[in-house]
Amino acid sequence: NFRFLNYLCLSIKLKGMPGFEMFGAEEKKEVNEVLETGILMRYGFDGPRKGIWKSKELEQAICSRFGTQYAQLTSSGTAALTTAMVSLGIGAGDEVIMPAFTFVASFEAILSVGAVPVLVDINSSLTLDPAAVEAAITPKTKCIMPVHMCGSMADLDALKAICDKHQLILLEDACQSIGGTYKGKALGTIGHAGTFSFDFVKTITCGEGGVVMTNNKDVYIKADAYTDHGHDHLGVDRGADLHPFLGYNFRISELHAAVGLAQIKKLDQFLEVQKKNNQILKSYVEKVPGIAFRTVPDPAGDSGSFLTWFLPSQEATEKVIEAMKQANILAGNFYWYANNWHYIKKWAHLKNVQSLSALNEAQQKALAALSTKSFEKSDAIMSRCISTAISLTWTEAQVHEKGAAFLSVIEKAIS
Repeated sequence: NFRFLNYLCLSIKLKGMPGFEMFGAEEKKEVNEVLETGILMRYGFDGPRKGIWKSKELEQAICSRFGTQYAQLTSSGTAALTTAMVSLGIGAGDEVIMPAFTFVASFEAILSVGAVPVLVDINSSLTLDPAAVEAAITPKTKCIMPVHMCGSMADLDALKAICDKHQLILLEDACQSIGGTYKGKALGTIGHAGTFSFDFVKTITCGEGGVVMTNNKDVYIKADAYTDHGHDHLGVDRGADLHPFLGYNFRISELHAAVGLAQIKKLDQFLEVQKKNNQILKSYVEKVPGIAFRTVPDPAGDSGSFLTWFLPSQEATEKVIEAMKQANILAGNFYWYANNWHYIKKWAHLKNVQSLSALNEAQQKALAALSTKSFEKSDAIMSRCISTAISLTWTEAQVHEKGAAFLSVIEKAIS
């Protein structure tokens, strides 16, 4: 029911990137094919599943659509990051450089493998500042992990050059930028490995899920086994599999993969609508004197899932947020500076090392240092930033209506 989904999006202020808005007969068909077999697990039960292998089919579709040699589905984007790290040899004591603006899953995955998250400033792209990355490198640095936030991308040429110079791993967290590209290549396929999230509010969704993408066969083989308790998947059945190393249960189910299989076939349609709506809305916001927009290293590759804009000052930004609230148009507009999930300013649980399990000494020391570390440069950017989520269900008339409302409210708030 699209009316209900629109209401849901507005009432709980979902993040955008909304493949779920376009659920239809295609998803039902793929899911029903799984239900008719009764085999919901992605491995084994070869006879009863009657040739239905949705996870395998989705992995093949991912390889074809995004131009990667290998794809390993996981139970979430967080699981995908964890799997990618261990498959790349990142572990206890290794430092992973990441941005101060991201989703909490980025540092959760780093901590989960025993590694140390090293948070550094962003620039006006809302992604890693290459100069801050270079300054943060130590003999313990193993990996640079750009996070392609809000549909756009980091400066991958600069980051790749740093990785090559220092012989570091480049791991792309592309969970928020499915369908985005950089100089013709899909985000998530440019580094040594990359990840997508397919959770409910991503560009395409499985409900829950994720994927590790790589062009390295060894990394793929490790990811394949690690996500299924270390099974090598070389036996004639699961009972004959060997376990070359320890693994965990990060498997996706056939039901989730079935949803994703329908969604990936719609991705080009999603991107076309998203980009169109984004540009119409931008044509109104850019009329406000003093408004600036995020830096996009490759404008042609922006997926368009968010329109991100900057006001001249924190005071002006807070006035606009309050004005939007009063005008009842705040839903879908995100002031990340005050957001609990996405920016270092609100991550007290990380800075205070509030972990239910004991962290290693290097992790504890690094996290404790965050409580006094300055992110002044990032603060200056994030305190002036608003990101507007772009809906697939808006009609062209509705986008123009929203744009006019935005223009009126912003101009009045900062006049």
